[in-house]
Amino acid sequence: MTNAEKLTLAKHACHIRMGVIEGTHSAKCGHPGGSLDIAEVLSYLYFVEMNVDPKAPKAPDRDRLVLSKGHAAPGLYAALAERGFFPVEDLKTLRKIGSYLQGHPNMNSVPGVDMSTGSLGQGISAAAGMALGAKHLGKDTKVFALVGDGESQEGQIWEAAMFAAHHKADNLIAMTDWNGQQIDGTTEDVAGLGDLEAKWKAFGWEVIIADGHDMDKILEAFAQAKAGVGNGKPKMILFKTEMGHGVDFMAGTHKWHGSVPSEEQCQNALSQLEETLGDF
Repeated sequence: MTNAEKLTLAKHACHIRMGVIEGTHSAKCGHPGGSLDIAEVLSYLYFVEMNVDPKAPKAPDRDRLVLSKGHAAPGLYAALAERGFFPVEDLKTLRKIGSYLQGHPNMNSVPGVDMSTGSLGQGISAAAGMALGAKHLGKDTKVFALVGDGESQEGQIWEAAMFAAHHKADNLIAMTDWNGQQIDGTTEDVAGLGDLEAKWKAFGWEVIIADGHDMDKILEAFAQAKAGVGNGKPKMILFKTEMGHGVDFMAGTHKWHGSVPSEEQCQNALSQLEETLGDF
């Protein structure tokens, strides 16, 4: 990837963050922290990795992304808008009565959403089924699933892990947003996850660890994951991230998991992101 291409992806990530801030501020509710920290990963997926077409969001041979941590819908919506699935202006209708952009992704109303999610743990189960279905049909479809580290305290995550490994769903590339935070505090304080790398390996998965804010590391992680398609093992990329990344007063704390910026904070955040854009 050239420096110019990486710069373009960084700009997309910045626009995604701006969409998160504007959407949650307008809604006066939502989850900005865990949406901001996945901006680089979403930028890479939608503008490089995934075979998707905004003009044909239901194309049968498209790649799929399941946002298992469905409360991070503001980030997914902002990425879809940035990619051209619907107007960016619609992000300001987030969670409003009559809007198709509700608090959790709805595959029946939002162009580009591949699975309705929100109940934690269920998304990766759906993604495992999609991946297995593609294998049965002999399709080259790649299926991606993004889970949270707090979500990984759910038992269904590990049921899906066993299922995918047992059925050799090696076309499933899952990712963990490993920011160490959840709504009530740090994951370590709430219910420590232990050695995530060892856990996923023990469940029969190929595990990759990468910096979720470094485009070079993101590219390398996906290249490694794709190289393993055909080896019989589903893939888990543990992306080390910082909740609220990109906005200084939101960064690194669980307090912005489900809190939204005031008017003053919104303008402060947008000013920071505009300044970041100006640095590119």
